[in-house]
Amino acid sequence: MQEQPLISHIVELIGRLRKALYTILISFILVFAFKYSITRIDPPGILVIVPIPSIDDSFSVSVINFFIHATVPKGVEIITISPFDPLLAAAQISLFLAVIIALPIVLWEVWAFISPGLYEHERRMLKASVLPAMVLFALGSLFAYAIIIPVIFKFFLFYAKALNVEPTISLRSFVQTILALMLSMGLAFQTPLIMTILTRFRIVKASTWRQYWRWGVLASFLFALIISPGTTGGIIETTIGLTMSALYIVGVLASMIVEKR
Repeated sequence: MQEQPLISHIVELIGRLRKALYTILISFILVFAFKYSITRIDPPGILVIVPIPSIDDSFSVSVINFFIHATVPKGVEIITISPFDPLLAAAQISLFLAVIIALPIVLWEVWAFISPGLYEHERRMLKASVLPAMVLFALGSLFAYAIIIPVIFKFFLFYAKALNVEPTISLRSFVQTILALMLSMGLAFQTPLIMTILTRFRIVKASTWRQYWRWGVLASFLFALIISPGTTGGIIETTIGLTMSALYIVGVLASMIVEKR
């Protein structure tokens, strides 16, 4: 295969980045400026999702309302500090959802750019890693949503009452906390997959992961301290640290299996 000059690679990369950004932008608009209703077409009785332009009742606004009613305990009040808080909160949620919606196309563009330079076994390995990566990200986000976030707000309410202050939180801070925890835990749950891939590509041996397990546990608890807001008296930090340590052990075991094969 004839090697292409550097300028052609740069032009190709710019073109693929442009397609990925356009996809994210379109997804952002569909989430930020539209709401959706289900309509039945008779005949033949087919259900169709119909987009309807709407800013105040868009899909992103519905997601924010869902998070408020599902995660905020009774007694905590969501307030707006600046006139732009609702708009910025909806934009942040829309960007997060837009990236998720556009992810298949973004991954395809990345794959089309890097795959010509990979060996066949490397291509198979990366293809096989896509579904586990998506599942792990979903599990990490669910872990943050179902366990970490409710406990944080319950402790927030508890300490607010103990200090005899009004338990309020700004809308933008609320959305940023939700997104930061879900995103960070979704990425953190990729740990065993990344460890396995590095071992499969013979970059890091399984024995190395096993030898330095103490550093893995230490890094897990440092990560927990970094992402935790520190309002739960160490409960959330310990929970995250133990979970990440367990994921590291899973990565060690998976790396050993891959290395033996």
